[in-house]
Amino acid sequence: MAKILKLNEISEVANKEFPAGYEFSADVKAPDGIMLRSFNMHEYPLNDELLAVARAGAGTNNIPIPACTEKGIVVFNTPGANANAVKELVICELFLGGRKIVDAIEWVKTLKGTEGLSKAVEKGKSKFVGHEITGKTLGVIGLGAIGVAVANAAAGLGMKVLGYDPYLSVSGALHLDTRVEVVGLETVLKNANFITVHVPLTPDTEKMFNADTFAKMKDGSVLINNSRGELADSAAVLAAVESGKLERYITDFPSDDLIGAKNVICVPHLGASTPEAEDNCAAMAARELVDYIENGNITHSVNFPDVCAPRASAARVCVMHENVEGVISKITSAVSAAGINIANLLDKSKKDKAYMILDLDSKPSDKVVKEIEALDKVIRVRVFA
Repeated sequence: MAKILKLNEISEVANKEFPAGYEFSADVKAPDGIMLRSFNMHEYPLNDELLAVARAGAGTNNIPIPACTEKGIVVFNTPGANANAVKELVICELFLGGRKIVDAIEWVKTLKGTEGLSKAVEKGKSKFVGHEITGKTLGVIGLGAIGVAVANAAAGLGMKVLGYDPYLSVSGALHLDTRVEVVGLETVLKNANFITVHVPLTPDTEKMFNADTFAKMKDGSVLINNSRGELADSAAVLAAVESGKLERYITDFPSDDLIGAKNVICVPHLGASTPEAEDNCAAMAARELVDYIENGNITHSVNFPDVCAPRASAARVCVMHENVEGVISKITSAVSAAGINIANLLDKSKKDKAYMILDLDSKPSDKVVKEIEALDKVIRVRVFA
């Protein structure tokens, strides 16, 4: 039926989601779909048969999205599938930020073989006094699946939680604990003892934590960054830590200048490194690929709009096109001119690209399909019957 290439080791759970006849391996040639985790696809050839790429995870910086978009290749990710794993790591890091646990553990290692160990421990532990998180204020920047999970968990731990997200979805708002207060960014920076960031890396968010940002934050605050290392200016981070503006910086994205720096904790990208998260991501990615390959439905795409509908008619035509005036009427005119009734039509846009699902009472001829493909601003056409 369909050939799915895996460019990384993927949880075996994915196999259960592919119907009989699907080929899913690292040896597939001319694949219909690709599933990957961290593999860098930017120099990878995009074959003409390729319909979709599914990232078993949230970040898609390793995928050449503009090139995929221009070829009509849908790029999927799996938002929320690893949310619990990342949430638990952030909660762990909240404790690491408040208490000098890492430093204390490293110090204890130096005591091996010391006579009167118990006395030495009692004498030296005062250097590692920390503070509790209960009653402190946590700022959560980005209230997607992970941000909401973190905010709710922190509220349950007795923290005052301030959330910021200019693009907060209805679903995100509905899932937020009522104790979480949604405020502006300036309010978060000014009032938070701890800040955790959960936003994608874009030109607008790159180095969003810089010298100016740190100047607005409370003295002695803790910044946790499990999203992308480039969200923070490393030089500004080190200066903020040195001055005491930041008591601690904790990141899941180590860099050479941060490793070993005082009051900086670098975690080796463990956010989604649990078997549960890998299983969830693999299963979701597989379901996205199957539904798109077999039905043309798009869910959780980063480059085309989400458009889904149950199959309930004799044929379906899916059209990717530029989001410009007049394209929809030209497509429907080509169908109507062939005497085919349109049972259902969905068309949504995402920035400058759009996607249409046309459910028809009969299958269009090859001539009609070619007419649609030849229309200006049409990117790709697929027919299901």
